[in-house]
Amino acid sequence: MNNSLLRMEGIVKEFPGVRALDDVNLEVTEGEIHALVGENGAGKSTLMNVLSGLFPYGDYQGKIIYDGEECRFSNIKDSEKKGIVIIHQELALIPHMTVAENMFLGNERGVAARIDWDETHKKADELMKAVGLNESSRSLIKDISVGKQQMVEIAKALAKNVRLLILDEPTASLNEDDSQKLLALLLEFKSQGITSILISHKLSEVEQVADHITILRDGSTIETLTKDKDEISESRIVKGMVGREIGDRFPKRDSRVGDVSLEVKNWTVYHPLYEGRKVCDNVNIKIHYGEVVGVSGLMGSGRTELAMSIFGRSYGTGISGELYINGKSVNLRSVKEAIDNKVAYVTEDRKGNGLILSNPFRVNTTLASLGKVSNRGAIDRDLERKVSNEYRDKLRVKCTGIEQDVGLLSGGNQQKVLLSKWMFAEPDVLLLDEPTRGIDVGAKYEIYSIINELVAQNKSILMISSEMPEILGMCDRIYVMYEGRVISELQKGEASQEIIMSKILQSAKGA
Repeated sequence: MNNSLLRMEGIVKEFPGVRALDDVNLEVTEGEIHALVGENGAGKSTLMNVLSGLFPYGDYQGKIIYDGEECRFSNIKDSEKKGIVIIHQELALIPHMTVAENMFLGNERGVAARIDWDETHKKADELMKAVGLNESSRSLIKDISVGKQQMVEIAKALAKNVRLLILDEPTASLNEDDSQKLLALLLEFKSQGITSILISHKLSEVEQVADHITILRDGSTIETLTKDKDEISESRIVKGMVGREIGDRFPKRDSRVGDVSLEVKNWTVYHPLYEGRKVCDNVNIKIHYGEVVGVSGLMGSGRTELAMSIFGRSYGTGISGELYINGKSVNLRSVKEAIDNKVAYVTEDRKGNGLILSNPFRVNTTLASLGKVSNRGAIDRDLERKVSNEYRDKLRVKCTGIEQDVGLLSGGNQQKVLLSKWMFAEPDVLLLDEPTRGIDVGAKYEIYSIINELVAQNKSILMISSEMPEILGMCDRIYVMYEGRVISELQKGEASQEIIMSKILQSAKGA
């Protein structure tokens, strides 16, 4: 067995009113992939923020022993000097700077305050080749896909002579193909002696690559499982995470499909920046009352663009086609008109576009329907509190109260707040874009149950997801998209991961 590279002993971290980490212990051996799993709020990211120096020495109790020495990091720069590099779930890249500029930001190549751009681009190209990225180092970050941006972050870490790479939900925004490329890269790093700590809610990926799996629950270390010694399976990991067995990952639902609620005909949308580039190409779909309809496809297939363009033309230009609600032709020219016509869109980016993180649960819950808690233009605070408490109880949101800022909640609870905002708007049609992205298996089950409750109330759901098991487990019908077009429509009984991927590959070959 390799020597111990890292030991975190008796780590305690407290926030006002909350003990986030309670005597946590973690040991990582050199040259391994060590997975860190647990429900949202279990303390995974907090522990890694302690390790990386984001929470400096003195803000926590306990010891960090790295490479045989006790380390007391004051900031991230201190940990990076030791070769510890963390890549957060929200990528720290500047969209309007080039790949090379991002890669060496704060770690510039040159002397006497002068940047050597030839050396910068040469080294950036070498590092991109090392991570399997075929892209110009002069490309702007905003012009490359999220999957490629993730690889730029890893190349950026290599530029800092990384020994211990920490990845927090690295595949949360990636499609299956890009996810597998990233996991293969971690295995390649392992062969080169680079150690990785992987935080992920995708347990199949953890099972695939991890040598050890440490499970946290409620801020405490529960156990560490060892490959080839302990049982490593999704069900076994889930049991450790939630403290009990979870049988069916998708709650049962009796489908009672009614009339068509929303229909889109010949829907075409152009990119807002690149003139002439279609992001949705003559799309035709329909959703019935009491039905969950899935939209599957690779990243860049036009799924999000479709949903946002339907929702009050909040994305795209040159939009053409017909939109019908309850058989009546409508023209939703703004988000307000979409809401007035009982259509809601739950964004995939809850932190950037869905919630105001610095505002409390109470404010976020009523944000989309202020008129319902207002009297003569003034918000009725008592009514707002009443509504917020009702949704906190109904959706079982774990928080200290409705005055707690949503930025302090776990990902799963933030997602529930986002759902409560749109449920309060009382829509008939909900467009759900990656509704369980970045949340744990227990919170996912609760979100699925909420979706089923909405369908039982005769709502219509359009669900976009990059996770095929989720699409297959939750949807009555599935549309498959490729490069802005609907290439197939599948009923629940005839769909499988293999069939969906074969449809995509056939379209790719014919393109």
